[in-house]
Amino acid sequence: MDLIEATEGTTTFFVPVQDAGTQFPPGTAPIFFNRRMELNRDITILLLSILTPSDYLDAMGATGVRGLRVAHECGIPVTINDRDEQAIPVIEKNVAHAGLTIEVTHRDVNALLSERSFDAVDIDPFGTPASFLDAGVRGTRRFLFVTATDTAPLCGAHKKAGIRRYFALPKNTEYHSEVGLRILLGAVVRETVKYDRGIEPLFCFAREHFARLHLRITRGASAADETLTHIGFVMQCPKCPHREEHRGMVPESCTCPECGERLDPVGPLWLGSLVHGETLDRMLAQLDFVELGTKKELAKLIEVCRAELPIAGFYDYHQIAKRLNISPPPIEAVLEQLRSAGCAASRTHFSGTGIKTNAPLPVICESFTAQQ
Repeated sequence: MDLIEATEGTTTFFVPVQDAGTQFPPGTAPIFFNRRMELNRDITILLLSILTPSDYLDAMGATGVRGLRVAHECGIPVTINDRDEQAIPVIEKNVAHAGLTIEVTHRDVNALLSERSFDAVDIDPFGTPASFLDAGVRGTRRFLFVTATDTAPLCGAHKKAGIRRYFALPKNTEYHSEVGLRILLGAVVRETVKYDRGIEPLFCFAREHFARLHLRITRGASAADETLTHIGFVMQCPKCPHREEHRGMVPESCTCPECGERLDPVGPLWLGSLVHGETLDRMLAQLDFVELGTKKELAKLIEVCRAELPIAGFYDYHQIAKRLNISPPPIEAVLEQLRSAGCAASRTHFSGTGIKTNAPLPVICESFTAQQ
C-alpha cells in the first residue's frame, strides 16, 4: 500500500494514496481518509483540550489520525481500534512515526465496548452509526462523540432508510439538515435511557455531508427521565411554512392555524438546545492556545452556534420572500424587526439564509413586508 505524508494541527502522519481525479478521492484508497473532515477533527482536539478525559477510544481509527492527534496534541491516553486488518499496519506505522505510546486494537467495536469502557468514546463510521450506538453508550463512562454521514436517510431524502435505521419519521423540509441532527440525537437518547442514563449536548452541529454529536453521559434514573423530557416532534404543515414543537412520546393530532391542514409529525427527535453555552465559551477562549488548520472557520461556527436559539427548525429567508412575492430585504433587518416585535430571533449555523425565531408565521411575514 502506497502512503504519503500529511499534517493536521501539529501532528504528521501517513495516509494511503488517493486518486484525486475521481469524484470522491477517499473512496479510492484501501484505508479511508477524508481531508474534508479536518474541521471535524479540529473540534475534537479543541473540545478534548478542555474536557481532559482520563482516556479516549478512537473506535474506528482507519489511518488512526484522530486518535494520533488526541494523544499528541491533548496528551490524553488513547486506544485506536479498527476491525479492518489492512488498517492495523497503517495505524501502527503512524504510532511509531509519532513516537507515541498508544494502544492499537484489532476488534469489532461492538465486541470491544461490551468488554471494556473508556472515559471518552468516539464513533466515526463510514455511513450510519446506528448499529454502534448501543455499544457506544454501554462502553462510555463520561463523553460520547458520534459522527453520521448518512445525511440522506437522516434528512428525509431516503425516507424508508431513515425510518429503519433511526426508528423515526424524517421529513425533507427546508430545515432538513437540522431534522437529521435532531433525529440522530433522539436515536442516541433511546439507546441511553434504557440503561438509566441521560445525555447532555455539549456541541452538536451539522455541516456539509455530516452530523456530529459531542455528548456528556449523565447517570441515574432521574437523569434519564429528565433527558426524555426533551424528546418530541416537530409538527409541520404540508402546505405552508407553519410548524410547532410538541414534546412527548406520541405526536398530537392538530391542524395548521394558517391553512387548516393537518400537521405532519417529524420525529421523534431531540427538542431543546444542541450546545452547552459554558463549554462553547471555554472552547472559544482555548482557541488562542491551540494550533489548528481550520481555526478561523471553527471560531465562526462556534460563535454562531453559541448565539443560536434552541428552537427546532428554521425558516429559509429566501423561501419566505418568495412566498410573499417580494425581493428579500437585508436579513439582519428582518431579525431586528422580529426583535422589535418582542420575539426572539437569531441566525443559524445550519444555513446562511436560515432564521430561527419563536415568532408566529404572520409576524415573520410582517417582518419582511415592513422592509419594503
